[in-house]
Amino acid sequence: MATKTANVLARVEPSVKEQAEKILEQLGIPVSTAINMLYKQIIITQSLPFRLSLNNRPKARDEMTDEEFNSMLKLSLKQAKENKGYSLGKNEIVI
Repeated sequence: MATKTANVLARVEPSVKEQAEKILEQLGIPVSTAINMLYKQIIITQSLPFRLSLNNRPKARDEMTDEEFNSMLKLSLKQAKENKGYSLGKNEIVI
């Protein structure tokens, strides 16, 4: 008979694990199911289901000119007024 499951061992920061598990619990999704969903998305898309990039990372404030920073703030304010911004709930992590 074929094995129906396999074990995955991963080291995760304790606070990240705790926060993620709280959210998964609220969603009613076991951790193992979430990991299985991630793996299936990797298979389906042949990539990670989120974008990773060194070239397109946002600049830190000390890497911007005042003009760039002010332009970014103006765009952000415009998006917020048009309700086109991104809402971050209290349990979401920004990396």
